[in-house]
Amino acid sequence: MNILIFGLGALGTVYACLLKEKGHKVTGLSRKPVQEAVWEKGVRVTGIWGEHHAMLDEVVTGVDKISDSNLDLVIVTVKSYDTEKAAAEIAGILSPDTYVVLAQNGYGNFEAAAKHIPENRLILGRVIFGAETTGPGTSKVTVIADDVILGSPKNLIDQYKMEKFASVFREAGIPTRFSKHVMKYIWGKIIYNSALNSMGAILEVNYGKLAEVEYSRRLMESVIREIFDLLEKTGQEVLWPNPEAYIKDFYEKLIPATASHHPSMLQDIQRGRRTEIDALNGAVVEMGKKYGVSTPVNDIIVSLVKAKEKMILSSHCRQDKEEI
Repeated sequence: MNILIFGLGALGTVYACLLKEKGHKVTGLSRKPVQEAVWEKGVRVTGIWGEHHAMLDEVVTGVDKISDSNLDLVIVTVKSYDTEKAAAEIAGILSPDTYVVLAQNGYGNFEAAAKHIPENRLILGRVIFGAETTGPGTSKVTVIADDVILGSPKNLIDQYKMEKFASVFREAGIPTRFSKHVMKYIWGKIIYNSALNSMGAILEVNYGKLAEVEYSRRLMESVIREIFDLLEKTGQEVLWPNPEAYIKDFYEKLIPATASHHPSMLQDIQRGRRTEIDALNGAVVEMGKKYGVSTPVNDIIVSLVKAKEKMILSSHCRQDKEEI
């Protein structure tokens, strides 16, 4: 397959390296510093899936620089706030045979991408393995809670085609399966990330630590219950019948499998970057306003993350000016 990885962060690096190692033609797209490093040294993956290294066929900073744009698959791994911009760029090189996988956190990525890419070309991916960037083009896979789930929210893509893509990822070493009910899984991860990612960023701890303390447990459970109230109001089904069933799995299955993982939101804040809070707890708050559902704990968490984000960003800006 001819595959473009749109974004060579922690997740994109894993996909680029393992797919290239399996023999696919892989182009990586990233910012110039990463592009230069990857072009020179390739991409590298370490961690629980072993050590892997690959030299990509091409590494570019924009879609207009791709030499062979006859793509079978584009995997989008950029932050959720960049989804629409990425989709607009991809639309310019989209062929009738190109499919786009949105492998990102949060709510609203499909809707943002669909402004530029036909819905029957868009695949949602629920990714629930954890990877951390250890350098430009290098990534460490730290945890996995379940298979990646691929699906078309409105089931507009032939199942055979979806199964084929899932098979491609599995053969590359990324556990993946297809589901006709992908939104149930997407919302399951939104709940998971809204409880863990944001709280881990605020308290600067891994997921396991959050489950050890009564006060953080209480906050996470409130986040979960508010989201279930919202889902009941909107009619969106999930894999659990009620918040109690989810909370049981949360502590018995989900957190133990990912206990050592540090949240991506914390990594973003530590690097002086914008977080994805608006696509997680922020999306819950906005939907709550729309549907008349109270979400006070999610609202407070959004304010805390945004405050921390702004303080860190301001600090980084001051340091940059002093260095100049």
